[in-house]
Amino acid sequence: MEQGIMTMAPERTQPQMEILLTADEIRKRVRELAAEIDRDFSDDTPVLIGTLKGSFIFVADLCRAMTVSHHIDFLAIAAYGTGTAPTGALKLLKDLTVNITGRSVIIVEDIIDTGTTLTHLRRLLLARQPRRLAVVALLDKRSRPDPELPIDYVGFRVDGGFVVGYGLDLAERYRHLPYIARINPTQAEETEPSV
Repeated sequence: MEQGIMTMAPERTQPQMEILLTADEIRKRVRELAAEIDRDFSDDTPVLIGTLKGSFIFVADLCRAMTVSHHIDFLAIAAYGTGTAPTGALKLLKDLTVNITGRSVIIVEDIIDTGTTLTHLRRLLLARQPRRLAVVALLDKRSRPDPELPIDYVGFRVDGGFVVGYGLDLAERYRHLPYIARINPTQAEETEPSV
């Protein structure tokens, strides 16, 4: 048998995480949100608009829990880049493929942090004259609700800190986690192996 050189992958140490919401808690709340939307849109066919990439898991679970007929589309807006602090400038990376003029629209957001992204999205979509525009957010992290930025359906309110899991990432990592956890971004960067 021929011998070869075996290379070991760099050891990756996981940073400490504080689990805020378990997979079961998320699953239960998503079903409740779907029931609320079903009730409010029982005679309609809304367009669910997910914001990529963070909301893709939430959109998938929400749409499967809904019973009303609906359509799905996605937008991609860059706000954070690969870091942990907002850049201040928002850039549209992927636009809708459907015409929403005269239709009911539900923006599906993973997290409302400062509200900057959602404010931009609402302005962008309202300019296209939907008949109705609602917002569902899995997480609302704002310190206090803003009457100028209404959120019709909120999954959970969470306080400060950086959160990952269930689609939420830190530099494209941790989206796969079935729960939502608070993480220290500095510690997470320190545990990333050097290449």
